[in-house]
Amino acid sequence: MASDPVLLAAVSVLSVFQQLFFVWQVGKARKKYKISPPAVTGSPAFERVFRAQQNCVEFYPVFLVTFWMAGWFFNQVLATLFGLVYLYARHQFFFGYSESANKRLLGFRMSLGVLAVLVIQATVGIANNFLDEYLDFNIFKKLLRLF
Repeated sequence: MASDPVLLAAVSVLSVFQQLFFVWQVGKARKKYKISPPAVTGSPAFERVFRAQQNCVEFYPVFLVTFWMAGWFFNQVLATLFGLVYLYARHQFFFGYSESANKRLLGFRMSLGVLAVLVIQATVGIANNFLDEYLDFNIFKKLLRLF
């Protein structure tokens, strides 16, 4: 368990800036394609930018929860590295989708893969914490003794 979650906090702040950047891109697209709020339809180019941003917002809570749980209960450094890969994948997804719906797939698949790894890390870490706390059995310590 991380005693000082500064790496997790740093990636979280970076992810907030990324979300704000995506919102800014939607605002720019609104001006460019003359789509006034609250409208979300119009130019297909605007709709792609809008949907890319919305998809990023939809996945954001899942990312934050799994990222922090993986970092807190499994390994902060590994979670941080996967968090940075996730942000890169979301960047690829956003700009790919903004160009063409088909170009979103690589970034989308990459981000889903990272989320799967973070979920596994979080689950293993939480299970180990539970076993250690209530059954005095620590999987990580047992594995370290083997090596």
